[in-house]
Amino acid sequence: MKKLVIFDLDGTLLNTIDDLGEATNYALSATGFPTHAISTYPYMVGNGISKLIERALPDEARDPETVARVREFFTDYYNTHMTDNTIPYDGINQLLSELTDRGVKVAVASNKYQAAVEMLIRHYFSDITWSAVEGQKTGVPVKPDPSIVFEILTKCPTPKRDVLYVGDSSVDIETARRACVASCGVTWGFRPVEELKDAYAENIVDRPLEILDIVERY
Repeated sequence: MKKLVIFDLDGTLLNTIDDLGEATNYALSATGFPTHAISTYPYMVGNGISKLIERALPDEARDPETVARVREFFTDYYNTHMTDNTIPYDGINQLLSELTDRGVKVAVASNKYQAAVEMLIRHYFSDITWSAVEGQKTGVPVKPDPSIVFEILTKCPTPKRDVLYVGDSSVDIETARRACVASCGVTWGFRPVEELKDAYAENIVDRPLEILDIVERY
């Protein structure tokens, strides 16, 4: 039985895409750049806010200075609007309760900046005891670099064979592979199931409660 389940946040625990898209469009508009349809944002997210903004900008405007300027507008807006449309996916709250009731520890590993991760977890999952809540921090590489997983294992020492990493994208599956822990892709997130298969996800689930079977199977 797995003893620790590490979850990605956006596209795995929470459907955040509308609020991410709205914040990015606000920042682009405020700095004089064209905006995008919200439906295009699932393919821009997954590698952190700076990479999201870089992808949203025109090719000729993707220099670090411009990205940083647009990010400031994004952060100012997102910090006060991150819960406008965001909701947990169906079954997530029950899954988290079931895991913790069974003594399985849970943690979050996100490429979203740390303050936002903490605010979202506190807002939507305040009744859950988290072993670690890790977001993007200055000087720490973003996923798929496995540093964030190693940080969680420092705070919650667990043999790697007893860890399951859950996410909705190839970034997450690659993170698990590099960290040498088992992976589980979810199909309800921002990326298609083909991406998870191409990334060689060890497990793929269509509903949150299916993760319980994987946790108990190992």
